[in-house]
Amino acid sequence: MVTEYKPAWAAVVVNFDAGRCLVDCVATLLLDTSAGVFEIIVVDNSSTDDSISQLRQTWPDVKVILSDRNLGYSGAANLGIRATRADVVVVCNPDLEIKAGTAAVMLKRFSAEPDLGALGPAVFSTSGDHYPSARQVPQLRDVVGHGTLGLVMPKNRFTRRYQELDFDPNKARDVDWVSGAMIWLRRSALDQVGGFDDGYFMYVEDVDLCWRLGRAGWRVAYEPSGSVIHLGAVSTQRHPYRMIVAHHRSLWRFAVKRWTGVKKILLIPAAIYLSFRALTLIGFKALSLRRMSRPLKK
Repeated sequence: MVTEYKPAWAAVVVNFDAGRCLVDCVATLLLDTSAGVFEIIVVDNSSTDDSISQLRQTWPDVKVILSDRNLGYSGAANLGIRATRADVVVVCNPDLEIKAGTAAVMLKRFSAEPDLGALGPAVFSTSGDHYPSARQVPQLRDVVGHGTLGLVMPKNRFTRRYQELDFDPNKARDVDWVSGAMIWLRRSALDQVGGFDDGYFMYVEDVDLCWRLGRAGWRVAYEPSGSVIHLGAVSTQRHPYRMIVAHHRSLWRFAVKRWTGVKKILLIPAAIYLSFRALTLIGFKALSLRRMSRPLKK
């Protein structure tokens, strides 16, 4: 009898109109053989560009799952996860590059810590700046403070607390949630909580998943010895208004799940606040795009 070999880990890349970034992302994943044999699956959310054809020309052996519609990040992630076999699976955006050796670092943590459900690496911008990828689930005061002052004062005290900006980004620690740009997950933990919530189209799905893992008794941690470079907004910047609306719908969905019992009374002002904030951001974006489209005066 032949025993089928199980890969050490699996990567699920969620793609939508990422262009050449998808090819480059897969290239860096394939180069990280530090933790042994692994599998890669690309889930395409009905892209309209040539990203999948570029991928197939460059990496014809990489498995691709084509969705006939855009499932959103959560739906595509779940579709890919179900197609993998490894005990540890990483879900990531297509617009990032993983540092070689990251897989070994992350898998070592999972092997040594059986109660670890999710783990996030350090995330850097292309300019080398740390992105605050390890955060807390904010209290109400921080939700309002960050959501309001963060638009004009990005380093205000509410944002600093929510994004844990005063913590040393070079030190590992337990956190409430880690960024879904790249999140490493234990399959048994995922199975226990039912995976990602398909109801989130874009944004907040990482907050929700880590929150549910924590409630189920699993730890969530940040590990800076693993790292990625994240370009950011490669796909979402093409649909700015739709993404603003999607973000605020996701915030509302999380509020409904989180505020139960007597706290449900907070949902009324929350709905008003989120609607006003979304409309304000759409207005700012429209003005910004209008200015950019104006011809330069000679």
